[in-house]
Amino acid sequence: MNVSDFKPKDANGNPHSFNALGLNRFIPNLMTLCALAAGLTAIQYAWDNLWEKAVLAILIAVVLDAMDGATARLLKATSEFGAQLDSLSDFLAFGVAPSIILYSWILEESGKVGWIAMIVFAAASALRLARFNSTQGKLPDWKKKFFSGVPAPAGAGLALLPLIIWLQFDNDAFVEYKFASPLVGLWTIFVAGLMVSRIPTFSTKMIRLPAKMGMPALAIAALLIAALVHAPWPTLTIMGIVYIACVPFAVQKFRAMQKEYADDEDLTDLAIGANTPEEFSSNE
Repeated sequence: MNVSDFKPKDANGNPHSFNALGLNRFIPNLMTLCALAAGLTAIQYAWDNLWEKAVLAILIAVVLDAMDGATARLLKATSEFGAQLDSLSDFLAFGVAPSIILYSWILEESGKVGWIAMIVFAAASALRLARFNSTQGKLPDWKKKFFSGVPAPAGAGLALLPLIIWLQFDNDAFVEYKFASPLVGLWTIFVAGLMVSRIPTFSTKMIRLPAKMGMPALAIAALLIAALVHAPWPTLTIMGIVYIACVPFAVQKFRAMQKEYADDEDLTDLAIGANTPEEFSSNE
Protein backbone atom coordinates (compact mmCIF):
# COMPACT_ATOMS: atom_id res chain seq x y z
CA MET A 1 0.00 0.00 0.00
CA ASN A 2 1.34 3.45 -0.96
CA VAL A 3 1.83 6.13 1.72
CA SER A 4 -0.21 8.56 -0.40
CA ASP A 5 -3.27 6.34 0.16
CA PHE A 6 -3.38 7.59 3.75
CA LYS A 7 -3.52 11.29 2.73
CA PRO A 8 -6.95 12.99 2.94
CA LYS A 9 -8.57 13.47 -0.45
CA ASP A 10 -10.95 16.05 -1.82
CA ALA A 11 -14.27 15.35 -3.58
CA ASN A 12 -12.43 14.50 -6.81
CA GLY A 13 -10.18 11.98 -5.11
CA ASN A 14 -7.08 14.21 -5.27
CA PRO A 15 -4.84 14.51 -2.21
CA HIS A 16 -5.32 17.76 -0.28
CA SER A 17 -2.46 20.23 -0.50
CA PHE A 18 -1.03 21.18 2.87
CA ASN A 19 0.96 24.14 1.53
CA ALA A 20 0.34 27.07 3.84
CA LEU A 21 1.53 30.63 3.99
CA GLY A 22 3.34 31.80 7.08
CA LEU A 23 2.30 35.00 8.83
CA ASN A 24 5.49 36.68 7.62
CA ARG A 25 4.10 36.56 4.06
CA PHE A 26 1.20 38.81 5.07
CA ILE A 27 3.00 41.47 7.11
CA PRO A 28 4.42 43.49 4.15
CA ASN A 29 1.07 43.43 2.33
CA LEU A 30 -0.74 44.54 5.49
CA MET A 31 1.66 47.48 5.73
CA THR A 32 0.90 48.32 2.10
CA LEU A 33 -2.83 48.26 2.83
CA CYS A 34 -2.22 50.56 5.81
CA ALA A 35 -0.44 52.98 3.47
CA LEU A 36 -3.44 52.85 1.13
CA ALA A 37 -5.75 53.53 4.08
CA ALA A 38 -3.59 56.50 5.10
CA GLY A 39 -3.97 57.92 1.59
CA LEU A 40 -7.75 57.56 1.73
CA THR A 41 -7.78 59.15 5.19
CA ALA A 42 -5.78 62.09 3.84
CA ILE A 43 -8.53 62.67 1.26
CA GLN A 44 -11.18 62.64 4.00
CA TYR A 45 -9.18 65.17 6.04
CA ALA A 46 -8.84 67.40 2.97
CA TRP A 47 -12.60 67.41 2.45
CA ASP A 48 -12.97 68.50 6.09
CA ASN A 49 -10.35 71.26 5.61
CA LEU A 50 -8.03 69.59 8.12
CA TRP A 51 -4.88 70.34 6.16
CA GLU A 52 -2.37 69.46 8.88
CA LYS A 53 -3.88 66.01 9.37
CA ALA A 54 -4.09 65.48 5.61
CA VAL A 55 -0.37 66.14 5.16
CA LEU A 56 0.51 63.98 8.15
CA ALA A 57 -1.57 61.13 6.72
CA ILE A 58 0.46 61.33 3.50
CA LEU A 59 3.64 61.35 5.61
CA ILE A 60 2.48 58.18 7.36
CA ALA A 61 1.86 56.60 3.95
CA VAL A 62 5.41 57.54 2.90
CA VAL A 63 6.88 55.87 5.99
CA LEU A 64 4.79 52.72 5.49
CA ASP A 65 5.73 52.62 1.81
CA ALA A 66 9.41 52.74 2.71
CA MET A 67 8.99 50.02 5.32
CA ASP A 68 6.85 47.49 3.45
CA GLY A 69 9.44 46.76 0.78
CA ALA A 70 12.28 46.57 3.30
CA THR A 71 10.19 44.32 5.52
CA ALA A 72 9.36 42.03 2.60
CA ARG A 73 13.03 41.64 1.74
CA LEU A 74 13.97 41.11 5.38
CA LEU A 75 11.32 38.41 5.86
CA LYS A 76 11.98 36.95 2.40
CA ALA A 77 8.34 37.59 1.57
CA THR A 78 8.72 39.42 -1.74
CA SER A 79 6.20 38.47 -4.42
CA GLU A 80 4.76 39.72 -7.69
CA PHE A 81 1.40 40.17 -5.95
CA GLY A 82 3.02 42.39 -3.31
CA ALA A 83 4.77 44.48 -5.98
CA GLN A 84 1.52 45.10 -7.87
CA LEU A 85 -0.39 45.89 -4.67
CA ASP A 86 2.34 48.34 -3.70
CA SER A 87 2.03 50.16 -7.03
CA LEU A 88 -1.75 50.47 -6.71
CA SER A 89 -1.37 51.77 -3.17
CA ASP A 90 1.29 54.26 -4.30
CA PHE A 91 -0.95 55.56 -7.07
CA LEU A 92 -3.74 56.29 -4.63
CA ALA A 93 -1.63 57.60 -1.74
CA PHE A 94 0.92 59.60 -3.78
CA GLY A 95 -0.98 60.37 -6.96
CA VAL A 96 -4.71 60.70 -6.33
CA ALA A 97 -4.63 61.85 -2.69
CA PRO A 98 -2.16 64.78 -3.15
CA SER A 99 -4.09 65.91 -6.23
CA ILE A 100 -7.36 66.03 -4.30
CA ILE A 101 -5.70 67.70 -1.29
CA LEU A 102 -4.22 70.45 -3.44
CA TYR A 103 -7.42 70.93 -5.41
CA SER A 104 -9.49 71.18 -2.24
CA TRP A 105 -6.96 73.59 -0.70
CA ILE A 106 -6.30 76.11 -3.47
CA LEU A 107 -6.31 74.68 -7.00
CA GLU A 108 -10.11 74.94 -7.18
CA GLU A 109 -9.66 78.72 -7.06
CA SER A 110 -7.23 78.57 -9.98
CA GLY A 111 -9.87 77.69 -12.54
CA LYS A 112 -8.81 75.58 -15.50
CA VAL A 113 -5.14 75.66 -14.48
CA GLY A 114 -5.97 74.00 -11.17
CA TRP A 115 -8.09 71.26 -12.72
CA ILE A 116 -5.47 70.56 -15.39
CA ALA A 117 -2.74 70.43 -12.73
CA MET A 118 -4.77 67.94 -10.70
CA ILE A 119 -5.27 65.62 -13.67
CA VAL A 120 -1.68 65.95 -14.89
CA PHE A 121 -0.21 65.09 -11.50
CA ALA A 122 -2.38 62.01 -11.01
CA ALA A 123 -1.66 60.83 -14.54
CA ALA A 124 2.08 61.43 -14.12
CA SER A 125 2.04 59.31 -10.97
CA ALA A 126 0.36 56.42 -12.82
CA LEU A 127 2.76 56.68 -15.76
CA ARG A 128 5.79 56.83 -13.50
CA LEU A 129 4.73 53.72 -11.56
CA ALA A 130 3.88 51.82 -14.75
CA ARG A 131 7.31 52.61 -16.19
CA PHE A 132 9.00 51.49 -12.99
CA ASN A 133 7.18 48.15 -13.04
CA SER A 134 7.93 47.50 -16.71
CA THR A 135 11.64 48.39 -16.66
CA GLN A 136 12.95 47.46 -13.22
CA GLY A 137 13.89 43.91 -14.16
CA LYS A 138 15.72 45.04 -17.31
CA LEU A 139 18.17 47.51 -15.74
CA PRO A 140 21.81 46.74 -14.99
CA ASP A 141 22.65 46.60 -11.29
CA TRP A 142 24.41 49.96 -11.22
CA LYS A 143 21.35 51.77 -12.63
CA LYS A 144 19.17 50.28 -9.90
CA LYS A 145 21.03 52.59 -7.52
CA PHE A 146 19.12 55.48 -9.10
CA PHE A 147 15.46 56.24 -9.59
CA SER A 148 14.34 57.17 -13.06
CA GLY A 149 12.72 60.52 -12.36
CA VAL A 150 11.41 61.63 -8.99
CA PRO A 151 9.76 58.66 -7.21
CA ALA A 152 6.06 58.87 -6.35
CA PRO A 153 6.45 59.46 -2.57
CA ALA A 154 8.99 62.25 -3.12
CA GLY A 155 6.80 63.70 -5.87
CA ALA A 156 3.85 63.83 -3.48
CA GLY A 157 5.98 65.63 -0.89
CA LEU A 158 7.25 68.18 -3.41
CA ALA A 159 3.74 68.81 -4.76
CA LEU A 160 2.50 69.45 -1.22
CA LEU A 161 5.42 71.77 -0.43
CA PRO A 162 3.37 75.00 -0.99
CA LEU A 163 0.74 73.72 1.47
CA ILE A 164 3.45 72.76 3.97
CA ILE A 165 4.96 76.25 3.74
CA TRP A 166 1.49 77.81 4.13
CA LEU A 167 0.89 75.81 7.32
CA GLN A 168 3.80 77.63 8.98
CA PHE A 169 2.01 80.97 8.78
CA ASP A 170 -1.31 82.39 9.88
CA ASN A 171 -4.11 81.13 7.68
CA ASP A 172 -4.97 84.68 6.65
CA ALA A 173 -1.37 85.63 5.86
CA PHE A 174 -1.66 84.91 2.13
CA VAL A 175 -5.22 86.08 1.52
CA GLU A 176 -3.98 89.10 -0.42
CA TYR A 177 -1.91 86.81 -2.65
CA LYS A 178 -4.81 84.61 -3.78
CA PHE A 179 -4.35 85.96 -7.29
CA ALA A 180 -1.12 83.91 -7.41
CA SER A 181 -2.91 80.61 -6.76
CA PRO A 182 -2.31 79.46 -10.39
CA LEU A 183 1.39 79.37 -9.49
CA VAL A 184 0.63 76.40 -7.24
CA GLY A 185 -0.94 74.71 -10.24
CA LEU A 186 2.14 75.41 -12.35
CA TRP A 187 4.37 74.06 -9.56
CA THR A 188 2.26 70.90 -9.44
CA ILE A 189 2.66 70.44 -13.20
CA PHE A 190 6.42 71.01 -12.86
CA VAL A 191 6.66 68.30 -10.20
CA ALA A 192 4.61 65.99 -12.42
CA GLY A 193 7.15 66.61 -15.17
CA LEU A 194 9.98 65.62 -12.83
CA MET A 195 8.14 62.38 -12.05
CA VAL A 196 7.70 61.29 -15.67
CA SER A 197 11.14 62.47 -16.70
CA ARG A 198 14.05 60.05 -16.57
CA ILE A 199 16.36 62.41 -14.73
CA PRO A 200 18.33 60.19 -12.32
CA THR A 201 17.66 60.73 -8.62
CA PHE A 202 19.29 58.97 -5.70
CA SER A 203 17.83 55.69 -4.46
CA THR A 204 18.29 54.41 -0.91
CA LYS A 205 20.42 51.65 -2.48
CA MET A 206 23.14 54.29 -2.88
CA ILE A 207 23.43 54.64 0.89
CA ARG A 208 26.40 52.68 2.17
CA LEU A 209 27.72 53.71 5.59
CA PRO A 210 31.02 52.59 7.10
CA ALA A 211 30.63 50.53 10.25
CA LYS A 212 32.09 53.32 12.38
CA MET A 213 29.30 55.66 11.18
CA GLY A 214 26.53 53.45 12.56
CA MET A 215 26.08 55.29 15.86
CA PRO A 216 26.33 58.82 14.35
CA ALA A 217 23.76 57.80 11.72
CA LEU A 218 21.36 56.61 14.42
CA ALA A 219 21.89 59.87 16.32
CA ILE A 220 21.09 61.90 13.20
CA ALA A 221 17.99 59.77 12.59
CA ALA A 222 16.85 60.40 16.18
CA LEU A 223 17.41 64.13 15.67
CA LEU A 224 15.36 64.07 12.48
CA ILE A 225 12.51 62.21 14.18
CA ALA A 226 12.54 64.70 17.07
CA ALA A 227 12.45 67.60 14.59
CA LEU A 228 9.51 66.04 12.74
CA VAL A 229 7.62 65.60 16.00
CA HIS A 230 8.24 69.07 17.45
CA ALA A 231 8.57 71.19 14.29
CA PRO A 232 7.08 69.15 11.42
CA TRP A 233 6.42 71.92 8.91
CA PRO A 234 9.85 73.64 8.96
CA THR A 235 11.51 70.22 8.96
CA LEU A 236 9.51 68.99 5.97
CA THR A 237 10.20 72.26 4.14
CA ILE A 238 13.95 71.88 4.67
CA MET A 239 13.80 68.23 3.60
CA GLY A 240 12.01 69.21 0.38
CA ILE A 241 14.55 71.92 -0.43
CA VAL A 242 17.48 69.60 0.32
CA TYR A 243 15.96 66.90 -1.91
CA ILE A 244 15.66 69.30 -4.84
CA ALA A 245 19.25 70.48 -4.24
CA CYS A 246 20.47 66.86 -4.39
CA VAL A 247 19.12 66.25 -7.91
CA PRO A 248 22.12 67.89 -9.70
CA PHE A 249 24.48 65.76 -7.57
CA ALA A 250 22.55 62.64 -8.58
CA VAL A 251 22.91 63.59 -12.25
CA GLN A 252 26.65 64.18 -11.75
CA LYS A 253 27.06 60.81 -10.04
CA PHE A 254 25.06 59.13 -12.80
CA ARG A 255 27.35 60.65 -15.44
CA ALA A 256 30.41 59.36 -13.58
CA MET A 257 29.01 55.85 -13.38
CA GLN A 258 28.02 56.01 -17.05
CA LYS A 259 31.68 56.51 -17.91
CA GLU A 260 32.75 53.79 -15.51
CA TYR A 261 30.39 51.23 -17.05
CA ALA A 262 30.74 52.52 -20.64
CA ASP A 263 27.03 53.35 -20.90
CA ASP A 264 26.06 55.57 -23.83
CA GLU A 265 22.53 56.57 -22.77
CA ASP A 266 21.82 60.16 -23.76
CA LEU A 267 21.04 62.40 -20.79
CA THR A 268 18.97 64.59 -23.12
CA ASP A 269 16.56 61.67 -23.48
CA LEU A 270 16.55 61.35 -19.70
CA ALA A 271 15.53 64.98 -19.28
CA ILE A 272 12.54 64.75 -21.62
CA GLY A 273 11.49 61.30 -20.44
CA ALA A 274 12.02 59.60 -23.79
CA ASN A 275 11.34 55.89 -23.79
CA THR A 276 12.41 53.06 -26.04
CA PRO A 277 9.74 51.41 -28.22
CA GLU A 278 10.21 48.18 -26.27
CA GLU A 279 8.87 49.81 -23.11
CA PHE A 280 5.52 50.35 -24.82
CA SER A 281 5.33 47.07 -26.68
CA SER A 282 4.68 44.98 -23.56
CA ASN A 283 1.21 46.40 -22.88
CA GLU A 284 -1.39 43.71 -22.27
